[in-house]
Amino acid sequence: MDILLSLIPLLPLLSACLLLFWQPKVATTQVIGVGSVSLAALLAVSLNIALWDQTQFVLQTSLGQWLTIDKLSLSFTLYLDPLSLVMITIITCIGALIHLYSASYMKEDADICRFFVYLNLFVSAMLFLVLADNLILLYLGWEGVGLCSYLLIGFWYREVKNSQAANKAFIITRIGDTAMLIGIILIFYQFDTLNIQQIQAHSQQLLQNSELLTKGAVGLTSLCCLLLFAGAAGKSAQVPLHSWLPDAMAGPTPVSALIHAATMVTAGIYLVARNIELFSLAPDVLHFIAIVGVITLILGATSALAQTDLKRILAYSTISQLGYMFLALGVGSASAAVFHLMTHAFFKALLFLSAGALIYCMHHEKNIFKMGGLRKSQPLLALSFGIGCAALASLPMTSGFFSKELILERTLFAQQPILWWGGVVGAFFTALYSAKLFFVIFFGKLSRPSTHNTPRAMAAVLIALMLLSLIGGIQPQGVFAHFAALEQSLITAPPLSALEHWLPIFLPVLTVILAWFLFIKGMFTPNSQPSQPSVGAKQQLQRFLHSGWAFDSLYHLILVKPFRLISAYNRRDIVDQLYRQLERLSSLLYRQLNRFQTGQLRHYSASLVIFCVLAIAWGLTQ
Repeated sequence: MDILLSLIPLLPLLSACLLLFWQPKVATTQVIGVGSVSLAALLAVSLNIALWDQTQFVLQTSLGQWLTIDKLSLSFTLYLDPLSLVMITIITCIGALIHLYSASYMKEDADICRFFVYLNLFVSAMLFLVLADNLILLYLGWEGVGLCSYLLIGFWYREVKNSQAANKAFIITRIGDTAMLIGIILIFYQFDTLNIQQIQAHSQQLLQNSELLTKGAVGLTSLCCLLLFAGAAGKSAQVPLHSWLPDAMAGPTPVSALIHAATMVTAGIYLVARNIELFSLAPDVLHFIAIVGVITLILGATSALAQTDLKRILAYSTISQLGYMFLALGVGSASAAVFHLMTHAFFKALLFLSAGALIYCMHHEKNIFKMGGLRKSQPLLALSFGIGCAALASLPMTSGFFSKELILERTLFAQQPILWWGGVVGAFFTALYSAKLFFVIFFGKLSRPSTHNTPRAMAAVLIALMLLSLIGGIQPQGVFAHFAALEQSLITAPPLSALEHWLPIFLPVLTVILAWFLFIKGMFTPNSQPSQPSVGAKQQLQRFLHSGWAFDSLYHLILVKPFRLISAYNRRDIVDQLYRQLERLSSLLYRQLNRFQTGQLRHYSASLVIFCVLAIAWGLTQ
């Protein structure tokens, strides 16, 4: 099994290198690009089958020693346990479906080989991230994911807006990455190791013997956790580092699906879940994470309600669902967070790939209000969107229902009723915009006929994801057993009241009925969008929501504008001016000293006498 584990991240890496240096024809590119990730998925499934009857297992394999300096010893060692097994299964299986879809979606693009190089590298970097046994190897995969996302978001770089979106994603995530690197350095200072399992074991010992923790150690641990969370917030688009994600829709649709479903944004969730014992030493930080999660989920859900662009609606929905995962982590239920990460991967990949097929069939139209009445001409897409939206809205018996219900339940068990109400409000808005999205596109009057049908390869991928979105709500028992000891207080909590039990179940259903009523009354129309010139309170609210709570404007006000002002004042560069003044002073001294060089002997003799007199006088005074 060691060889199987080694091959899983290496296969996409090798295929990326092969495509980069060989540059084969389109058909060969498709076979190598799709085949490598598909083979990695088969290996991951094989590991699942081999470890099927085990809930607690550890598998390690080394790819070589990296460096050893005093106490610091790093190696390229891969670590597999129930958590990383679930992660690599999601990454490779969903990634393989997205690669297969991409082979059809990008077949007419002249740069398809470059596309698959980036895509394979993206999957490989994510696999190294989740299989790393030390924080430096994890950080290497972390930066690899950031680089690949930059390359893929700006894939069509000849359009300025795409390059700007890639730059924005790169810069914002760098803020979090820098904080995370400082956090890793502080962890090494505190624990004398960067091995993840040793850090967690030491943290667990401290958790069980809290008297061993000094006041200074508590403060340093909290700071480490805060810095790690800053990195997670950047990658997973949490407030206030979330605004890059909607703009990242500039990339090809399969890239959006890969970023939102299987890679990149899930990295932050994994980072906190993997280090949950360390975070348990800082309960205030966990509470802060839960609050950030609730704010983010409400921001994402309300902003999605005001969008008109199909992909931006899905992007804000991702931000909202990530907020639920951080809420679960913040209340101490990492298993519920990972469970929702898994179901979210199924229905979000389905929604993004359905959106890609729909945009393809509608001749690249993305505005949902320029669609409508498509259920008869595009029955497969209507069905896939219906299932995806139902799971997103957590309608009963879909995969999203089981995971989101568990998060809300664990929030109550953690004695956090205010956060629970925040989650319920988010669920209401989620169901509302999901139903709006589905009704506007597929019901009502036919606005514009589709120009193409869904290609067979795309249709096959959509059918597979539809099945996963419906029946994928099965709890990964290995992950729940892995976190059972830490979550014992959440499992043995008292029963819920009738309101707490039934409200999250019936609320999405009632909201969908409300959305249908609003739709047939014409409340979801382009006239209600923020493009109208009116400046009433309703329009201002819509503009506020449409802009994602105006965070870009805030950043422009407090960062961009002062920077431009300082740049204008410093147009002549104060540092250059300093060096120019030094140059002038040097020239002045040169000219003054040069006057003594007259070429006459009596001047030199006089100078020598004056120097001797001054030297003797100085010596006498000393």
